[in-house]
Amino acid sequence: MSIGDPDRAETKTAATAAVPSGRWMLARWAIASSTLGFPQAAGPVAFALVAVALTGDASGGAAMILAMTLAQVAGAVPLTRLGRGFAMATFLRLLVAVRTVALVAIAVGAASGISLTWLIALAAAAGLVNGAAYGYLRAMLNRLAPASGLSRALGIAATLNELTFVIAPVVASGLGSISPVFGIVAMAVIGVLPALLVPDLGRAAAPSGEGSFRETGSILRPAILLWLLCAAAGGATVAAIEIGAVALALNFGYEPALAILFTVPLCIASVAGGLWVSVRNRRAPRGVVVAQLLVMSAGAALAASGHSVATTLAGAILIGLVLAPLATHYSLILDSLAPPHRRPEVFALLRTANACGVILASALLTAVSLSTALSAIAAAMVFATVAAGIASAKRREPVPPSRE
Repeated sequence: MSIGDPDRAETKTAATAAVPSGRWMLARWAIASSTLGFPQAAGPVAFALVAVALTGDASGGAAMILAMTLAQVAGAVPLTRLGRGFAMATFLRLLVAVRTVALVAIAVGAASGISLTWLIALAAAAGLVNGAAYGYLRAMLNRLAPASGLSRALGIAATLNELTFVIAPVVASGLGSISPVFGIVAMAVIGVLPALLVPDLGRAAAPSGEGSFRETGSILRPAILLWLLCAAAGGATVAAIEIGAVALALNFGYEPALAILFTVPLCIASVAGGLWVSVRNRRAPRGVVVAQLLVMSAGAALAASGHSVATTLAGAILIGLVLAPLATHYSLILDSLAPPHRRPEVFALLRTANACGVILASALLTAVSLSTALSAIAAAMVFATVAAGIASAKRREPVPPSRE
């Protein structure tokens, strides 16, 4: 290398200066990803406190969460397709703005004492954009991180997301104890951060040739449906522990407050799993993914057995340990299976599949006994695991670019 070569020295200086900028944009994306889910994480507590203040019954809060989740399922694909003509960051900001307006309306309505019916409708309006917003935010990561760094970025995002789901209910409860309206205001304020943090990346190049044809075809191919099924089963498994935690505590003769015996270890294990993915920074082979699905199935079976607190706790920990690795795999494999210009739609479907799992768990825990609900969800997890095992034995999955 020539010491006096100014062009090469300039290039090196420019490359070095670009690194912090790229890292800063990834950091902004990670914070946006974690705060995007804050309203959903805080919603069960915040909405319950609002419902109790208005009607004296917390079931109204559950109705608001159900409306929010069902609206997310309904709006995910249509809204994602609606945003194709916009730059991703611009449309994401519009979606977050709609949700923020709806949450502010809930806060104003709760303060003025409007009927619960209106609050349920506003909760649905807030949830309508959640799936599409996640789809666009996740698709932005492909333009911010190199292929070799996707696993690490997704692992960090999964870890931060679990921390959000631990912290958000505490924030909602603390503020809600002062005034139920404050919990809703916190949801609106923190939930708007993604709109402020996401970097402007411009509009993606328009598809052409074969890509244009694939743009109009059905996205629900068998290979994609398989991983959406696994995501739905996993979402139901996790939700069964989180939603059924109070029932589990009562079932073993404990006070309802000791539901944290099951939820906290699950969250700690999931954070550990996210850190492992971040450090490892590579996509797991098919055999490892099937093994992780088997671990989640075993955890679901232990939780469903009802044998003892120890076995249920072990089941929750097993589920939590593989939660982030599996979520990272679903995101990476769907990334490689989806046509590039339909990635937001596929990622919205991924979030929708998880929401469907939550709805299934909620419905079962409401309609049947705790043991029956947990057994049915464990059976669904086993079915998804067997399907993934058979599919992995029959075909080779697309392999993303190797690590540098």
